[in-house]
Amino acid sequence: MYERREVVSRTEPEPVPDERDRSVRVIDEPVAEVDRVQATAYDPFAQRRANASKMSQGISLLFGVIETLLALRFILRMLGANPDAGFAQGLYGVTAPFVAPFVGLFGTPAAGGSVLELHTVVAIIVYALVGWLLTKLVWLLVGETRSATRTTADTYRTEVR
Repeated sequence: MYERREVVSRTEPEPVPDERDRSVRVIDEPVAEVDRVQATAYDPFAQRRANASKMSQGISLLFGVIETLLALRFILRMLGANPDAGFAQGLYGVTAPFVAPFVGLFGTPAAGGSVLELHTVVAIIVYALVGWLLTKLVWLLVGETRSATRTTADTYRTEVR
């Protein structure tokens, strides 16, 4: 037989703090029946994908910076910027190692101080392709294309008799 007890408190109109009238009712029904289901789902490959994503983002950032510097070099040469100015001199010095493998590939037409460096355009294209290929290579070697979910479920059942 199940027994359920409820405590009902009534407060007097002007109560003294510790004085309360309490009554107890007895009800013939189950006291407690509780089901608790706890489910945990996680993807075991999520961390590996996150690492591959970070590496790909780093590669993209690095090659993006190189391509931006090369594009600035191309624009400054094309507009005929003063090569003795500090900014132009610093930019040409930083980008010189990246352009060096392509110098002499094409002629460099010049007119009135402006220089059309076609080898810089080729360098931009080549570095964009190398960055893209490295990003794809990282995804092939480190990235995880599988997706899975593991679920664990626990059931707790409590009955009071």
